[in-house]
Amino acid sequence: MDVYEAVASRRAVRAFTDRDVPREVLERVLSAAAWAPSASNLQPWHTYAVTGVALAEIKKRAAERLATGDPWDEPEYEQYPPALKSPYRERRSAFGEQRYGTLGIAREDTEGRQRAASANWGCFGAPAALFCYIDRDLGRPQWSDVGMYLQTVMLLLRAEGLHSCTQMAWAKFHRTVAEVLSPPDELILFCGMSIGFEDATACDGRTGRAPLDETVTFVDGL
Repeated sequence: MDVYEAVASRRAVRAFTDRDVPREVLERVLSAAAWAPSASNLQPWHTYAVTGVALAEIKKRAAERLATGDPWDEPEYEQYPPALKSPYRERRSAFGEQRYGTLGIAREDTEGRQRAASANWGCFGAPAALFCYIDRDLGRPQWSDVGMYLQTVMLLLRAEGLHSCTQMAWAKFHRTVAEVLSPPDELILFCGMSIGFEDATACDGRTGRAPLDETVTFVDGL
């Protein structure tokens, strides 16, 4: 699989089979992803690769919190601005319409939307997950470095025939994850990433992208 194919075929998959992801594959991917760029080579990512009993325990504890209506954890970072301006507001709305429309969930079906969202904390059935942390003393440039690292991981997973889904949703249950992983206090959970083999029988559409002229300006000369 060449780079263009990996980029074109990568998408947020939200339905996985229970087929195991071999440890050696995760090690190969994460070893290669360490070459992702970062300013002054800080390499600000701290990643936990979780499978087996440990991941099952995280899923179980998250499910128990959902079942009892336990509120989300106090956020440690702002996922979106309080008021998204155009065109980001419209893009987010279009994503929601497509996502829930694919599942046959109407806009007014609040319970159905909550039920679909809760699948995040089961990793959509994936047998492997990453939990990516960053030191709370670092700044915005280092957060962007973590994003480049995660994209590198996802493209390498495609080269291995695997799919993934990054999930800021796990930051809402960061205490639950910490109960199992025991990360140092100086780390913030940025996101989780579900990893596995796609369940091709599931109904899981792909969102589109803005036209090139909406996001790119070519400049040639003065």
